[in-house]
Amino acid sequence: MQPTPRTIPSRSAKRAHYDEETVYSILDEALFCTVSCVINGQPFSIPTAFARYENVLYLHGSVGSHFIREIEKGIPVCITVMLTDALVVAKSAFSHSVNYRSVILFSNAEKIEEYDKKVEVLKWITEKMVPNSWEYLRPMTESEVRKTTVLGFKIEEASAKTRTGMPNDEKEDLDLQIWSGLIPLRSGRGIPIADDFSKNVPLPEHLSHLS
Repeated sequence: MQPTPRTIPSRSAKRAHYDEETVYSILDEALFCTVSCVINGQPFSIPTAFARYENVLYLHGSVGSHFIREIEKGIPVCITVMLTDALVVAKSAFSHSVNYRSVILFSNAEKIEEYDKKVEVLKWITEKMVPNSWEYLRPMTESEVRKTTVLGFKIEEASAKTRTGMPNDEKEDLDLQIWSGLIPLRSGRGIPIADDFSKNVPLPEHLSHLS
């Protein structure tokens, strides 16, 4: 991907990455993105689940959603993702930071009209959220698919930005007897908890590795 004025960071530009491998790896690890746009002069920003396939980011929503109905028209949107890896604790609050991996992309929605393609995208999103669950679940009905809008966004104008490593304390602070370092942050799927209707239903194989 070629840098553009919108994808070049105004600060710490050396942390930016424009290669597909970096951008795609962050998108594939993240479960949620934030979609932002301006509608009738009013800014909106909505978090949502998504999945990537090749160079397209896909998301879905209700056909009745005002936000979805507006962005499906192809208005400009900005989509962002951030993964946090550690809190960077310095000797001065001014030098505190975060180790992170993020992506920003600018695109326009393309509405997926073909029924089979919509089902395929919904499978990708479902499998990303709960891997290997699609075949286990009750199949979606035609009515459910029709009630769902699926949008695709080409990943062409995008960049990643990352920070790694220890604090960057001021030279004069390095000998202070104040602890500095990293506090790792971890996120992941926990042990499944059955609802009242599944107390006696065996945990399926695709979820058993979480318990």
